[in-house]
Amino acid sequence: MSEETSNQTESKKALSDSKSRLYRLWILGLRLTIGFFILTILWVVVLKWMPIYGTPLMVIRKIEAYRQGKPSSVAYRWVAYNQISDFAKVAVVASEDQRFPQHSGFDWDAIKQAIEDNKHRKVKRGASTISQQVAKNVFLWNGRNYVRKGLEAYFTFLIEHIWGKRRILEVYLNVAEMGDMVFGVEAASQQYFKKSAAQIHATEAATLAAILPSPRRWSVYPPSIVVAQRRNHVLYQMQLLGGIYYLKSL
Repeated sequence: MSEETSNQTESKKALSDSKSRLYRLWILGLRLTIGFFILTILWVVVLKWMPIYGTPLMVIRKIEAYRQGKPSSVAYRWVAYNQISDFAKVAVVASEDQRFPQHSGFDWDAIKQAIEDNKHRKVKRGASTISQQVAKNVFLWNGRNYVRKGLEAYFTFLIEHIWGKRRILEVYLNVAEMGDMVFGVEAASQQYFKKSAAQIHATEAATLAAILPSPRRWSVYPPSIVVAQRRNHVLYQMQLLGGIYYLKSL
């Protein structure tokens, strides 16, 4: 065999090996992608029925407290939807996401408005819906990179179509951070008002909702002037929405 023929044979073999490696990588990527979709969909399906026993944010807060030498016990107790005051349900919707019953997980009007407003603001405001916050709190970590935001959109789509609005609101009320090391409306109600989440009235519910944008900085008891103003605004918005009847269709 001539040297030229040998070189051509080796080139063809190298090209064939390269194609074979690319094919194996493509197959591996395809299997990983399919596996990711199967596992995440199953994860969401299972959590449609099971209580949420903890979230990544709870773990993060425990680690932060431990490193700072502070008490690291998390106040948290899961309760079912019908064990939560209707005032609490309407209060968080009035405060955080008034179009919650209507949108499909993303409030595009609010997003467009936030983009316009942020052009003239030093402190940027978000437009996350309750569904997006649940997707982030239950399945993901804190952060603003594109990978996390993409995963947030993906999980938001899944829970909207698999869980439905009632379950999303139930989970939100159970896992939302409502104080330093305090998570969920039941733990917050017990800690601040010495009663269960089923027993809180409109003003108490509005006070809890008022601190949601900054639960570690704002206090429920005693409420600051800012919290009191926000509480009164939430109460007014609850009335405009129709009170506890706003969410009866969920």
